[in-house]
Amino acid sequence: MIELIDLAVRQGSFHLAGISLAVPAGRYAVLMGKSGSGKTTVLEAVAGLRPVASGTVRLAGRDVTHLTPAARRVGYVPQDGALFGTMSVRDNLGFALDVRGDPPAAVGKRVDELAGWLGLVPLLGRRPHGLSGGEKQRVALGRALAARPPVLLLDEPLSSLDDDTRDELVELLLRVRAARDVTVLHVTHSRAEAARLGDLVFRLEGGAIVSGEWGA
Repeated sequence: MIELIDLAVRQGSFHLAGISLAVPAGRYAVLMGKSGSGKTTVLEAVAGLRPVASGTVRLAGRDVTHLTPAARRVGYVPQDGALFGTMSVRDNLGFALDVRGDPPAAVGKRVDELAGWLGLVPLLGRRPHGLSGGEKQRVALGRALAARPPVLLLDEPLSSLDDDTRDELVELLLRVRAARDVTVLHVTHSRAEAARLGDLVFRLEGGAIVSGEWGA
């Protein structure tokens, strides 16, 4: 579950206040809003990348408001993917597992599992430079899911892709939704994405959540 209670975030002259929403465990929620409305700020506050002025962030039943990003156990895909350019695709996929000290055999098994599921097996030895936009986003998604986080945060993961590649990534995200083993908050300004992917749709307007309704 993802729960925000009266969250307030300030960044220079920009501020959000009274942000409250709840995403039930295993559901796929979409946060919509115009460019500059604060959608990414909300996502960063959930991930622990943006300090909150007041309010509470609860993930999977835990109050994580003052925990570090690493302690929150979230998978996060920023808008540009932010892959590690000096690492191979294999090492990008296994990064979170290596950091937490998983045995190499377990890391290798999980990476192979993700590569097969995401269609990345032929790319495992390559570095991100030269990969297509869709390939990079699949690697970023796999890296975020590698440690089996209970919460997945996606910041406009489809915004820079061509139509065919976007459709492929949507199919992958629909499989994530169908599995119901991770709670998702997906930021977008696209009504089409919201309609196709979201169980629950929230709208951010004027610095506050103004509605939340069950979607498709």
